Amino acid sequence: MRSVFDIDGPVMSGVIKIFDCICLSVLWLLFSLPIITIGASSTALYTAVHRYLRRGEGHLLNTFLGAFRENFKRSTLVWLAAACVLAVLGTDAFVLRTMALGGHPLGRLYWAALLLCCSAVTWTTYLFAYAARFNGRVKDVLRASFALMAFHPLRALGVFLPLLAGMLLVLTGPGWIAIAPAAVCLLNSFTLEKIFLLHMRPEDAQKTTKD
Repeated sequence: MRSVFDIDGPVMSGVIKIFDCICLSVLWLLFSLPIITIGASSTALYTAVHRYLRRGEGHLLNTFLGAFRENFKRSTLVWLAAACVLAVLGTDAFVLRTMALGGHPLGRLYWAALLLCCSAVTWTTYLFAYAARFNGRVKDVLRASFALMAFHPLRALGVFLPLLAGMLLVLTGPGWIAIAPAAVCLLNSFTLEKIFLLHMRPEDAQKTTKD
């Protein structure tokens, strides 16, 4: 029984990981409340997940806050661009759904619009992860993140599914918001990091990534 509660054992490590996910999710939620800061908050979340949860580097709070400050301007501009795309596609999907319910022929395009909305939501995940891991201008982040998603459609599906699961959990029970953001980010980081590595030369890794 003593080994079960060993601080370095799998049980306690799992409990600590869950607690860390809760802390990061709460931080993400608090720093996203102004809405306009969602980009900086999401970039900080990915940075903390990658550095603290996965690599065991630094301190949870310091890592999150440092990344939030460092990436605030660029991530905010990236988020505003993504929000415009999401707003347009979301409006189109809503209008087409209304047409479909009314029997209008154009209503048949609703499912295509919904697919585009899902792709745009997935793209935002790539955006924040890329901004957290790589340097570059706003247009570089927008272009590169879209290209990475388009080049690996099956992996993009693997990024979308945890997002969908997280959203469904929160809809079924709002309390899941206390852990879902960091948990989803953690799951997606395994897929995203593999994609990043596919497009990085080993000799360039230290030059292009933020350590």
